[in-house]
Amino acid sequence: MKENCTFRILVIVCIALSGFLSGCSREESSDDKIEFLVPVTVSKVDKMDVEERITATGTLRTSKVARLEVETGGILEFLTNRDGKRYREGDSVKAGDVIARITGDDVRLAARKDATLQRFETAKDDYESTKKLYDDGFKSKSELLKVQSSLEDARADYEKSLNSEKRSQLTTPIDGIILRLARDRDNQNQPLAVGQYVNPGFEVARIAPTDTLIADVDLVAQDVARVAEGLPARVQHYAWKDENFEGKVVRLDPVIDPTTRALKAEVEVINHDAKLRPGMFVEVTIIKDQRKDVPCISREAVVNRGGKWVVFVLSGQRVNKKEVVLGLGDDNIVEIRSGLSEGERVVTRGIETLDDQVRVRVTGSN
Repeated sequence: MKENCTFRILVIVCIALSGFLSGCSREESSDDKIEFLVPVTVSKVDKMDVEERITATGTLRTSKVARLEVETGGILEFLTNRDGKRYREGDSVKAGDVIARITGDDVRLAARKDATLQRFETAKDDYESTKKLYDDGFKSKSELLKVQSSLEDARADYEKSLNSEKRSQLTTPIDGIILRLARDRDNQNQPLAVGQYVNPGFEVARIAPTDTLIADVDLVAQDVARVAEGLPARVQHYAWKDENFEGKVVRLDPVIDPTTRALKAEVEVINHDAKLRPGMFVEVTIIKDQRKDVPCISREAVVNRGGKWVVFVLSGQRVNKKEVVLGLGDDNIVEIRSGLSEGERVVTRGIETLDDQVRVRVTGSN
């Protein structure tokens, strides 16, 4: 009886163990059939405009400047503009406008234009009458030469008085904006009051056009060979992030800076609406080349495998690896010269572990 009981227990244990092993076998078989799908994001090949760009930073300055400096010491007097207001920094001026003048005993003594003009006109009349008498034989040659000498002296005095008057008037030779007006360099750059005595060499005004500005840009490494005069450019300032100011490269320095080892390029910028100001720090994008309406894809869709550029094209639930030839591009997009057709969908994310014919699961598109 005891032996029968033991036998039954062994049979039950064997049956349970057999069922357990059979279940494990079925689970293992089921796991073998599961295939992992790589999650990916895709985007379409689309036609776009693409550029090859050289990006640098620069500082804006004026293209030229006129400095009005005192030639003869005296009392400084500011004049008024066409609206009857005294000139101020930021005012627009035209070539020939008199910004200020210098008055004083030394200037007044030199600027005797009316008296010298009258003397010059009298001497000219004397010469003409003496010349007529000489031609008619009533005056000697020595008398004619004496009158001619007097005429030349009167002419010299008159021209001297004209020059003295011009030196006392500070006239702008160019159109532009008054950038700086009579500031005291020895007193914390404060504006100079009217009526003060100024010495020769004192800068009364600094005037420059601001409708176009120059961005000085330093080019380094391979960019030195990529930039040429005449290339178009765009300038941006962080105050107007979504606004571009058009320009072009107008000059390249003939020498490399010995300290920075950089080549300085001058980019002329059209300052529409007068938003940009000299001294601003700006970002400059020089356009080396440009193509319009060409097939492009996201830069992150292209990987280098074995020295070749490849992309992974979605085909059903699998991807096909394709070699491509790249063209122009930037950090975001790149032109496809060959290897893809417009409308094909390529993987942009999840590309790291992909290979040809791998099954994928699309989780998003961009």
